[in-house]
Amino acid sequence: MPASTTKSLRVAVLADSDTRWKWGALTANRVSPNESDIRLDGFLLRGRATPTPRQLEEVGVRADSLREVTAVEFLRHMKGETYDIVVLALVGGAVQAVLHGLGHARQGHEKRPVVVTGYVGVVYEKLADGLLLRHGADLVLANSRQDAERFRAVFEGVGADASAVTEVALPFLGGRPYAGNDPSAQRGSRPYTVVFAAQPSVPERRGDRTYLLNRLVQHARLHPDREVLLKLRSKPGEHTTHIEELPYQKLAQRLPDGLPANFRLVYGNMGEVLDRSDLLVTVSSTAALESLHRGIPTVVLTDLGVREALGNHHFVGSGCLASWDQLDAGHRPLPDPTWVARQGVAAGGTPSGGGSYETAFDAARERIAGLLAAGELPPLAPYYTPVTAPGYLPGILARHHLAPDGSPLPGAPAADKEPSPVRQMVRRAARGAYRHGVQRVAPVIRRMGEL
Repeated sequence: MPASTTKSLRVAVLADSDTRWKWGALTANRVSPNESDIRLDGFLLRGRATPTPRQLEEVGVRADSLREVTAVEFLRHMKGETYDIVVLALVGGAVQAVLHGLGHARQGHEKRPVVVTGYVGVVYEKLADGLLLRHGADLVLANSRQDAERFRAVFEGVGADASAVTEVALPFLGGRPYAGNDPSAQRGSRPYTVVFAAQPSVPERRGDRTYLLNRLVQHARLHPDREVLLKLRSKPGEHTTHIEELPYQKLAQRLPDGLPANFRLVYGNMGEVLDRSDLLVTVSSTAALESLHRGIPTVVLTDLGVREALGNHHFVGSGCLASWDQLDAGHRPLPDPTWVARQGVAAGGTPSGGGSYETAFDAARERIAGLLAAGELPPLAPYYTPVTAPGYLPGILARHHLAPDGSPLPGAPAADKEPSPVRQMVRRAARGAYRHGVQRVAPVIRRMGEL
């Protein structure tokens, strides 16, 4: 290993939601050449989905420091500090803004950090849009062989350098392999457990979400010997990566017959919930890949159709597509091993597709070690520039108070310091008003529009 990678590494992770913080922090540890000796500084991008203390505690990922910043504050910090690696765990537009901002902030410096970005889960929409907004990072991580091939095809198709695409796997896979085979057997002192992994924005319509809740409750009534869990991502008033206008908690409160005794709403770390799961059901959640990795029977629902808008089209060919009627009748899916291997998943926690999860990050680590050993790196070179996208890029940057050259716009936050108590109160009030608008006002307006 090059000598430069034997020292303690300074790593910064900038994330804009609880799930992206989890992905970014775990990725930082997985791809760092010297995993046992890094200092991890976390930065939470201020916005609608900035995680609450409860959400951060639930994620369970620790950092040596953690604070909330704007993009301009983060870039100002980067200008004065030296980091070896920066992980951008952000939505595409924010990644693009920070890439241009870093390019401006590091002008005149001899060295810049190695910049890493990627996706927190299944990529089933806006492939070209989101991917090109991430172009320019030193490593664009693909969570599977299939994604790596798609990413390279997009970059090469527009004439952009595709060498940054690096195949890895989702950093939060793992846990105990599933050992149960008999669906009627007791697992120690607990009953057979069915878990529905809810998603904040899939499906969107109230009728569809109510239907799924009713079918889950019906399954609990049909199988009183089973424990049925509705795994929720956030509490009302909180936001995660996607906006949740119609929380299942509120829909459950309105069920006329209430909830059966063997039905529960649960929060917490998904890995801990999977530890006691015998069947994972979802529409298209990344939790399906976590479940498949352990070998847990996994179902991707077809009740609402197999559609791009739902994201379950990603699972075509997986062997996991089924309906509630089939589940109620005792159906147990058998995943296709070839499909599973292409998703970067080791079925049952064992090697799959000629490799293993333990070696999935080797290529990324080796590449980063080489970049760190190289010393001075070339300037960041995103595909989008004022020349290639003059009608698109300035707006992306302006949302984060950056000019087309990546410099802060006039009126951007002037100081990297803790806001005053009054400013903090105003910010909390504004966030609360936004969330009230999303979860209360917007659905009413939408229903009025459908009349």
